[in-house]
Amino acid sequence: MKKAVNYVKPAMEVKPRRIGGSTYQIPIEVSPHRKTALAIRWILKATKSRPEKTIREKLAAELIAASNKEGAAIKKREDTHRMAEANKAFASYMW
Repeated sequence: MKKAVNYVKPAMEVKPRRIGGSTYQIPIEVSPHRKTALAIRWILKATKSRPEKTIREKLAAELIAASNKEGAAIKKREDTHRMAEANKAFASYMW
């Protein structure tokens, strides 16, 4: 379980910031406590969308997938990192 959570933890995320009438997605680093909270939240959300019958089977399958760097939770982390990378030009707007 620890291995799966460690693989899902995000390093960066984006926060919306309104500047001059436009809203920019500003990439920021994630605190260690929030990294763990996001990873667990994403694993649980991905668990609910799996096709297995019981919640035990779903959770087990998602944890195994995450520990193999696969699954919906890992995809969510990669999407978050990709969005932060795409918006790194706006990093100077963060206070």
